[in-house]
Amino acid sequence: MSRQEDVAMIVRDPQWFAHRYDAPNDAVQFLKMSREDHRAAPFLRDEFIPSSKDPLPLGRAESMEALDGQAPMHFIFHSAYCCSTLLARAFDAPGHAMGLKEPLILNDMVGWNLRGADRRQLVAVLDNSLRLLSRPFAPGEAVVVKPSNIANGFIGAIMGLQPGAKALFLHAPLKTYLASIAKKGIEGRLWVRIILLNLVKENRIDLGFKQEQYLEHTDLQCAAIGWLAQHAEFHRYAQQFGPARIRTLDSEALLSDPLASMRALDGLFETGMNEAELRAVVAGPAFAENSKSGERYGTRERDAEREAALITHAKELEWVEGWARRVADANAIPMSLPHPLLR
Repeated sequence: MSRQEDVAMIVRDPQWFAHRYDAPNDAVQFLKMSREDHRAAPFLRDEFIPSSKDPLPLGRAESMEALDGQAPMHFIFHSAYCCSTLLARAFDAPGHAMGLKEPLILNDMVGWNLRGADRRQLVAVLDNSLRLLSRPFAPGEAVVVKPSNIANGFIGAIMGLQPGAKALFLHAPLKTYLASIAKKGIEGRLWVRIILLNLVKENRIDLGFKQEQYLEHTDLQCAAIGWLAQHAEFHRYAQQFGPARIRTLDSEALLSDPLASMRALDGLFETGMNEAELRAVVAGPAFAENSKSGERYGTRERDAEREAALITHAKELEWVEGWARRVADANAIPMSLPHPLLR
C-alpha cells in the first residue's frame, strides 16, 4: 500500500481523531479513539485519553488531500461552569450526532496565535482543523463541538469558516457562576485569574480598567470581569450572526426544562431525534451524572450544591454581583442575551 493510500485510510476513518496541531512541523497528530473512548473521556485532554501516549503525526497538506466527506457541524460555545459538558454528552446520539468535548486542536490555534502566528496561515489551519473535526462518525450524523471557552476569541472566525454551522451560546447566570467558582476553592479562584490573563493577552477585554488594576481585584471580581467580557462577546456575535444561526441559553433555564431545551437544540442543529429519543436523552446519564466524575448528579444534587455555596459565600457573592452589575451598566453590557433558545 502506498503512503497516499495509508494516509487516506487513516484520515477517512473517524476513529482516528484529529487531536493536536504541531505548528513547527505543520502536522496533525491523530489518536485512535472509538466512540466508547470519546464517551468515557470527560474532556478530550491527554490525561483522559489512553492513546494520547502514541499519537500518529501526518502532514497537514496530505491529510487534507485525503479528506473525503464531512458531517454538518454545530457548536456549543460557553463561558464555563454552565452545563456545557452535559450538553455535549447529550449529543452523543448514535445515528443523529456525535459530541466532541473541548478538542485540544482548537486550543492549539489559540496558543499559536499568542505566539505570533501569521494571520492568514492561522485561518487556513483553523479551517483545516474544523474540517478534520467534522468527519462523520456514522452516515447521517452531525458533529456537535463544544470548544473550551479558551477558544471563544475565535467564534467569529469559526462561524465564518463554517457558514452552515449553527451555535448555542450557553452561560450560567452571573451569581450562579460566581457561586460555582467560590465553591471550588483555590482551584476555581486560580482558574478565573488565568482566564482573565488570557483575555488581556488576546485584547478581548475593555471594561475601563488599567492593566495594573486587575491585581487590585479579589478573585471573585476577576471571575466577574471574565464573565462580563465573555458575555459582551456573546452579545456582539449573536447580533452579528442573527437568530437563524445563533441561539442563547442559560444553565438555569436548561435545567428547569431539559426536554424543551433538547427539543429546541435538536431543531436548531437539525439532528433529527424523535420525541422518544429526546426523552431518553433527558432521562439518561448526560442529565443524571456528574460530567466529570460520573457520580449521580441530578437536579436535586445540583440545587443542593448551589444553595450551599450561596449560603456559605453569601456576603462576598452579594457584594461582587452588585459591583459587577455596576461595571456592566457603565460599559453598556446587557445582562440578558438576545435570541433565546426557549421562548
